[in-house]
Amino acid sequence: NPKAARSGSCRKQPSRAGAVGGGGEALVCAGICPAPRLWLLGGLRNNPLLTPGRPLSPPIVALPAPCWDPAVTGGRISLLQRIYYLSLEFYMGRTLQNTMINLGLQNACDEAVYQLGLDMEELEEIEEDAGLGNGGLGRLAACFLDSMATLGLAAYGYGIRYEYGIFNQKIRDGWQVEEADDWLRHGNPWEKARPEYMLPVHFYGRVEHSATGAKWVDTQVVLALPYDTPVPGYMNNTVNTMRLWSARAPNDFNLRDFNVGDYIQAVLDRNLAENISRVLYPNDNFFEGKELRLKQEYFVVAATLQDIIRRFKASKFGSTDSVRTVFDSFPDQVAIQLNDTHPAMAIPELMRIFVDIEKLPWNKAWDITKRTFAYTNHTVLPEALERWPVDLVEKLLPRHLQIIYEINQRHLDHIASLFPNDVDRLRRMSLIEEGGTKRINMAHLCIVGSHAVNGVAKIHSEIVKTQVFEDFAALEPEKFQNKTNGITPRRWLLLCNPGLAELIAEKIGEDYVRDLSQLTKLHEFVDDDLFIREVAKVKQENKVKFALYLEKEYKVKINPSSMFDVHVKRIHEYKRQLMNCLHIITMYNRIRRDPAKVFVPRTVIIGGKAAPGYHMAKMIIKLINAVAHVVNNDPPMAPSLPLCPCVLLPVIPATDLSEQISTAGTEASGTGNMKFMLNGALTIGTMDGANVEMAEEAGEENLFIFGMRVEDVTELDREGYNAQKYYDQLPELKKAVDQIKSGFFSPKDPDLFKDVVNMLFHHDRFKVFADYEAYVKCQEKVSELYLNSKAWTKMVIRNIAAAGKFSSDRTIKEYARDIWHVEPSDLKIPPPNEPRDAVEDKTPNGTAA
Repeated sequence: NPKAARSGSCRKQPSRAGAVGGGGEALVCAGICPAPRLWLLGGLRNNPLLTPGRPLSPPIVALPAPCWDPAVTGGRISLLQRIYYLSLEFYMGRTLQNTMINLGLQNACDEAVYQLGLDMEELEEIEEDAGLGNGGLGRLAACFLDSMATLGLAAYGYGIRYEYGIFNQKIRDGWQVEEADDWLRHGNPWEKARPEYMLPVHFYGRVEHSATGAKWVDTQVVLALPYDTPVPGYMNNTVNTMRLWSARAPNDFNLRDFNVGDYIQAVLDRNLAENISRVLYPNDNFFEGKELRLKQEYFVVAATLQDIIRRFKASKFGSTDSVRTVFDSFPDQVAIQLNDTHPAMAIPELMRIFVDIEKLPWNKAWDITKRTFAYTNHTVLPEALERWPVDLVEKLLPRHLQIIYEINQRHLDHIASLFPNDVDRLRRMSLIEEGGTKRINMAHLCIVGSHAVNGVAKIHSEIVKTQVFEDFAALEPEKFQNKTNGITPRRWLLLCNPGLAELIAEKIGEDYVRDLSQLTKLHEFVDDDLFIREVAKVKQENKVKFALYLEKEYKVKINPSSMFDVHVKRIHEYKRQLMNCLHIITMYNRIRRDPAKVFVPRTVIIGGKAAPGYHMAKMIIKLINAVAHVVNNDPPMAPSLPLCPCVLLPVIPATDLSEQISTAGTEASGTGNMKFMLNGALTIGTMDGANVEMAEEAGEENLFIFGMRVEDVTELDREGYNAQKYYDQLPELKKAVDQIKSGFFSPKDPDLFKDVVNMLFHHDRFKVFADYEAYVKCQEKVSELYLNSKAWTKMVIRNIAAAGKFSSDRTIKEYARDIWHVEPSDLKIPPPNEPRDAVEDKTPNGTAA
């Protein structure tokens, strides 16, 4: 890694919190660790390298680090506003190595662990993966937390502490099998429970109206217990907080049943309350209207808003009142970002607090609410947009339904005044969808209740404005913005690919880690033969390392000299893993037809999880594995086309070709495309999502772009997509499809893939056949360039040099300035062992933790 990421001193320091394993000192991170078990102990607890039951002796050295105190760090940097990022998913992954990099302690920790006779890499592998997300949305939230801390913003992430995260995937006989992710079975050393901030959350009940207003009564109460996790910025001594809520039943939950003799059942029923935070829903880009899911969504926003208002009231910001009761300045000091529609119930909940509890007039409460919230849209797929049945909301949250109805009535009255007699417009813009089951359109609620709405790539934001929410954008065009997604370079380069990170640092210095736009300096070295060789060498070392890993873990041997062609993302029809599969079959047929011809050797790696209830996605996994079985067991194929089946692999640094082949207009942004680009992979892709901006930054000639554009897809929809036409016109496509249909890849069950074939011909919204020919021809260009190693590597360098835009630091700066109206800070907080006078002078009285 760059020296900045490996620096740090190692010295002993008394433990603030007592001994570990009976020793007199413990490994602590001064201020950052909630208890002395922070570092290593999560891995050491069941570490086979240690003698079972033996205390840690000699004591582990302690390392100085920043103070973890929001009132000291973020609160002192941004006095005017705190940012609250609400998300049902935070895909944090492992924390140890990322924290060492951000604190600049990696070398010191490596040395300390080495002195104990342990191996840091083995310890890092023992750490559980905090998989509290399904894919891009949850990982984006994690990258944003890293960037907000690095930019010195006073920011909090709020979500749910799921006991079971995204399922563990196993492949058995080619089928995906799900296993529970019991990631907390050994505890989580990075979190600290905060029972002093436990809060009640209400469900069910009824609403009483009186002269004093509405009152929600006879409710069922669930307690929300917060767990705090530190989020350190990169080398700036700022540590923000991610607060995740866990559901707890109150002590008297259903114990009235004890009076009628069913004490055991009453205790067992406590699980009903605590199930709220039991498991992450494993759906990605698909809405499943389950009561438990709605409970989760309200649970997190109800607890979070109580916490935000408590902190607002306790923070005086110059006020002489002991506790503030005036909310005029609330939007100036509180900014809440809704990560998709999942936390949308925060809008009626904040209105309920203001109107029913704080007794604000409706108009004033609505003005404050709108100025507080902003909404990020993450998908244009209709099946992914949340539409909750009115009957379910009425049962679970009766007061909130009344508030939503009132919001909708006032909203429609306004529309009717602007567009008299336009009944169809009223229907399109209503928060309530009529016809059949009445439903609440949560995206409409978010748009109406927020002051800013953003998409996550230029093309996606344009589709949001001109197609999905056209009426709303016409009404309030200034509300709609674009904020192209990004990734944190700390995890996705320094941690992920230390060899490449160090090579870049040698050429342009280490400042690029904080300012990724400096990667443009690499353009100066595109024709530098030495640098070209060094970049190619790093890539080859990563490929050899990956090949050894694959052989060790999965007993699969691959050729590190082959092109690594990688398609890693959630399995979904719109991501078109099927098109990749058809290309593999086509290559297989070409090699069989002409075995004497020299083909560019490829190792094709397809990885991803399918939602457990998504039949077609699971059939796609089975098909890919069936094709892999045939290809990998056909001797002529072995040197040319090994196909690694659907398993999740640490492959990004080793990838040569990144597959980003969704149908134009369906992928909101994608962030995997950015990760591959930054790590030196070339992209084959459609003009979809962030691919469009990647092509703008690097030049379209430096990506392998193919297929329909958005306007072509729209025109094809207008004409009517006819899959049969492409099947009849393209002999290679016909042969590949016929092989799937005839049972060539499933001889024991020839009809196994009939659902897949039927979908491709009759129900393919994503038009695989329409882009097949262009995709195959583009792949031929890929193979041709790969034969010229120097030209390939020069294109790689141009891509890395153009990746600077796709840092989440840039994204967060845009959110901060355009939506939250707060300026990022590069102020470095002094560490705990240095004077803080300069910073403390700027601290207001009464800042709240």
